Amino acid sequence: MAITEKQKKAIIESGKDYFRSSIIPNHIRNLQKLRLKDFDVNPFLINYLSAFLCGDTTPRSMAKALVYPRILGTSVNTSFGQNIQIFISQLAQIAGCASGIEGIDIEFIDALDGRKKYCQCKAGPQTINKDDVDTILGHFKRLIGKARLDRIALQMDDMIVGVLYGERISANYKTIATTYPVYCGAEFWEHITGDKIFYYQLAKAFGDVVEEDGIDGSALIMQKVEDIAKEITEKGGL
Repeated sequence: MAITEKQKKAIIESGKDYFRSSIIPNHIRNLQKLRLKDFDVNPFLINYLSAFLCGDTTPRSMAKALVYPRILGTSVNTSFGQNIQIFISQLAQIAGCASGIEGIDIEFIDALDGRKKYCQCKAGPQTINKDDVDTILGHFKRLIGKARLDRIALQMDDMIVGVLYGERISANYKTIATTYPVYCGAEFWEHITGDKIFYYQLAKAFGDVVEEDGIDGSALIMQKVEDIAKEITEKGGL
């Protein structure tokens, strides 16, 4: 049975709270503390990149070529991955229940087949390595043993890996998928909610937080660009 509309709204609100309390403050803090020394500058590339981006190689253009990819890519992706367990814990409270079984993040009733699922949650489609595969398989193996002892009616496809976002999974996930279902992005959220478009509604809600809270990210970034440009000028170039 699919979860209620009230629960869907609660998931979205918890996701927005997660961004407000964890992602956005860290993102802004990482932006504001950036200094020229924090960049591993390739002098053979920075002039090319600034010209490619802005059409010139002024200190301001160089600063943009440094700041944009850092603050719009690496920085926030790292923060999202490091703090994702907070959101997973909130999800467990709303959509199912936090599992007391080692290695299992959330237990929930699958909206599509009505069976109880034991889910290990991962952030994205590229976020595990070969060692993680062994850990994930080990957790499921122990769950199978527990199910036998406790006489839990457990099928192989009741043990799943849920990937919060993305479409294409890495080779490591494909290894797991030979034995256990791996649900990625929209598919995972459909199994939780029964709603094919919920994933996209959730993703949009994360962006809505910026507007709702009146955050002027563009101004914050441009201020940092000016700061870095000043450092480049004082240094005499790159």
